[in-house]
Amino acid sequence: RRRRKRCWVHTLNQRRRQQGDFYHLVAELRLDSQRHHLYFRMSAEQMDELLSIIGPELTRQSTNYRAAIEPKQRLAVGLRYLASGDSMVSLAFSYRLGHATVMNSVHMVCADIEKVMMERFLPRQTQDTWKEVAQGFCEKWNFPNCLGAIDGKHIIIQAPPLSGSQFFNYKKTFSIVLLALVDAYYRFRFIQVGDFRRTCDVHVPPSTSLPGAAHLGDVPFVMVGDAAFQLKPFLMRPYPGANLSYKKRIFNYRLSRARMVVENAFGILSSRWRIFFNRINLQPKHFDTLVMAACILHNFSSGRHVAAIMRRRRVQCK
Repeated sequence: RRRRKRCWVHTLNQRRRQQGDFYHLVAELRLDSQRHHLYFRMSAEQMDELLSIIGPELTRQSTNYRAAIEPKQRLAVGLRYLASGDSMVSLAFSYRLGHATVMNSVHMVCADIEKVMMERFLPRQTQDTWKEVAQGFCEKWNFPNCLGAIDGKHIIIQAPPLSGSQFFNYKKTFSIVLLALVDAYYRFRFIQVGDFRRTCDVHVPPSTSLPGAAHLGDVPFVMVGDAAFQLKPFLMRPYPGANLSYKKRIFNYRLSRARMVVENAFGILSSRWRIFFNRINLQPKHFDTLVMAACILHNFSSGRHVAAIMRRRRVQCK
């Protein structure tokens, strides 16, 4: 029997430059900053900066049979997948790429973001950075000696084959858990997702006195969480019950106001990267990398906003 001829590039995809979204729609979006931000959840300047960071990792060599996909197009496909939550098949038809090419591009973008940008936008914390976080909570949320707000978020996924009840949760869905510690400006300081583990020494600053309450002695630095967490020396939770004294109700109000930072951060993360509104249909080995990349991009996008706030504060102090 004669074997059926196979082509390197499908005939529909060969007209990529004439009819593909990257060479037409994306090029036109750069002329409209607002629509570009709606499409990629990122400005054109931020996208160029991101390309300069991970572009060398996305570069592949062309062959005699086909030209390699340029890094800018791979980045556009990866960001559009995170920003829209569309399936990889629909992205393949829109960009006139093969399904395997889109899948590899998404995995490459997420893996390279985690590999290259991890130490810069989600670094290991030191005593100086912890003191900076505590100062932010004291100034912005009126809760001193706070190292961050901690909470968990369920990331809904498609049940992997032959997984049984491994990813099944009490909400009757399949998910992985994102545990995050957030500072006063909605930036992730420490995250743990799925089986991701990173051993690090937590250099917590020594105990200090509260502002205006030196007579109480030195108070340790703590994290704040909701009633789902156990009360520990390093983790504060609200007082349980309804019939509380006035001081306890004031404490619960202050703690809950500081704790809501992590809830808002999860909301901003999901609103920016709409992939978290849908069931993520990937293999289990790619779940952690995708969530890590989204959290790093969250810090990357919010970094300029926080820098502008700090710059404005210095001008006011002067």
